[in-house]
Amino acid sequence: MPRRLIAILVTLLLATLFVSPVSHAQRPAKKVPKIGVLSFGSPPSLPDWKQRSVLLQELNTLGWIEGQNFTVEYRWASGRSHRLTDLAAELVHLNVDVIVVDDTPAIQAVQHATTTIPIVAFFAVDPVAEGYVASLARPGGNITGVGGVVPELSSKLLELLKEAVPGILRIAVFVSPYHSALGQMVEETKLAAQAMNVQPQFLEVWDLAGLTGAFDAALTERAGALLVLPGLLFSYNRTRMAELALKNQLPAIYWQRQFAEVGGLMAYGPKLPDLYRRVAAYVDKILKGAKPADLPVEQPTKFELVINLKTAQAFGLTLPPTLLFQADEVIR
Repeated sequence: MPRRLIAILVTLLLATLFVSPVSHAQRPAKKVPKIGVLSFGSPPSLPDWKQRSVLLQELNTLGWIEGQNFTVEYRWASGRSHRLTDLAAELVHLNVDVIVVDDTPAIQAVQHATTTIPIVAFFAVDPVAEGYVASLARPGGNITGVGGVVPELSSKLLELLKEAVPGILRIAVFVSPYHSALGQMVEETKLAAQAMNVQPQFLEVWDLAGLTGAFDAALTERAGALLVLPGLLFSYNRTRMAELALKNQLPAIYWQRQFAEVGGLMAYGPKLPDLYRRVAAYVDKILKGAKPADLPVEQPTKFELVINLKTAQAFGLTLPPTLLFQADEVIR
């Protein structure tokens, strides 16, 4: 066999032994982003809740399809705040790329669990006063998100309640002591009450058992209506609160539409779907490389008034047409 042919065969053999394995080697699988969701609440009971999730819908719009180019790890505390620490630690151990949290206790748990994983939060009250961010414009650290309420909300709630029950002179105000930043809302409520010639009675409610005592105290002081300031305790027990308000004949206004949906008289507050869409936008930016420290905390800009007319009738109230006209939704 000619030497030149032998050389060619040897070259082909070497190429088969050393080059082919490299050329046919599989490329490393691309890392699929993982989102952690930590909630103080319970898992939704609806079988199709994921299809109804505004957060997931908006992520889909932005090009993120669960199970295809991202996955989600859900953790639910089911109202038991002592579980949040362990659940937050689980998400950190899973090395998720971003964590979405839904209120003060969950934010605190995740903040203590990690200083590096980005956190997108729903802030129930002022995140600066609570110490979660350095400023709204430049949060710093690993936390950003959207604000759920603004201090001025309490004056609007009082104004609407006075319009619904025009003759009230004294009003009970339920406060959840778990939110240290509610002090500004309390002061705002005092100023608004003074301007409207209404005497506010502030009552702290620490737990579900304390609700009955708070209603008793309100009646003892002859309150004519009830204003409920934001608090996770109240939100989680909204059905019970609506029942107690009706039983004690205390027309009440709340800051989330869900209260009106379960029998509360009125609710005025931010449109939650819009906030969820903003959270999805933050998650999208972070997964694409943005840093939480550089993403300003957004305050709500769209609010809605929901009135339960059936509850108004149960209270014997005839709501003025001007108030009904303002409502985004009237439950009949």
